Amino acid sequence: MFDYLQLIPLFTAFFVALILLVVMTPLAHQFGLVDQPNLRKRHHGMVPLTGGVAIFMAVLVASIVTDVWMKNNPLFFTASAFIVLLGMMDDRFELSAKGRLMCQFGVAAIMAWSAQNYITSLGNIVGLGQVDLGLAGYFFTIVCVVGVINAFNMIDGIDGLAGGMSLVVLLFVVGLLLATGNGGAIMEPLIIAAAIVPFLAFNLSWKGFKGNKIFMGDAGSMFVGLTIVWLLVDHAQGVEAAFRPITAVWLIGLPLMDMAAIMYRRARKGQSVLRPDRKHLHNIFMRAGLSSNQALVAILFMGSLYCMVGVLGEVFMVPEWVMFLGFIALLTVYSYIIQNIWRMIRKFKRVI
Repeated sequence: MFDYLQLIPLFTAFFVALILLVVMTPLAHQFGLVDQPNLRKRHHGMVPLTGGVAIFMAVLVASIVTDVWMKNNPLFFTASAFIVLLGMMDDRFELSAKGRLMCQFGVAAIMAWSAQNYITSLGNIVGLGQVDLGLAGYFFTIVCVVGVINAFNMIDGIDGLAGGMSLVVLLFVVGLLLATGNGGAIMEPLIIAAAIVPFLAFNLSWKGFKGNKIFMGDAGSMFVGLTIVWLLVDHAQGVEAAFRPITAVWLIGLPLMDMAAIMYRRARKGQSVLRPDRKHLHNIFMRAGLSSNQALVAILFMGSLYCMVGVLGEVFMVPEWVMFLGFIALLTVYSYIIQNIWRMIRKFKRVI
């Protein structure tokens, strides 16, 4: 029989986020924590950047009150507090990319060294047996954590994208945990998801929330990136792992590929790989004629397909080396298409 008391953490996270999103709006304007339009940002007016702070605070309050997450992972909130503070500082003062990166490495070290939540094995990704990392796992984890944080930060370019992609990944994690007999662990990703939903309502101006647009900000995109990588490493490592490491990679495959393709293109042009631009996947969709909402739906659908490949590979126990080679092959194709998309479109138009 289902115990409805299990829903208390979710309702707590949802309503605390909802309240904070409203309460923080005037504070955002007072402290200058707002996003102003410029050449890369085409929105109208000054929009509060408090969505990520509200999500973090809602998850923290729900975890403390219900003792669902705080009991076992206080270091998660320590690392999260630092990443949210870093994001707020970046939102307010536009920190240098190198300074922001160094702080992210510090946060990643909290996860790997202090919390001992690090990657010990890559699984049998080359078909020759388990690839164990030993002490190198600490350093590999730190690099991976910084990569995922920035992948979600970089994908946050149109309304609903970072929050929607996070929601998609979290719900697939829940489904995967249920499918692999680890249903007792689903409350952790569900609490995050519950806090994201009211943010999306404001961010996407759902009925009843119009006129109160709020952005996630760097604080939010980096927080959800840290949260997701924390969960994935936690559940993909150890003798009682819920799923294999390569499955975790597929779950966040689209943000990783978009980041990798962008950084490769910038490096080829001799530009800083951390330099912002308007050549992300959502920019390409919109330049091709899609509206912001259409681009959002298309990208979330693509992200869901990546997640589905990971889940099906796990459920049907597809060999890890096959899943790995498939990912590398798709990354190569994705990167090639992104680099040559407009030339390919021009050729296609000439043909038709």
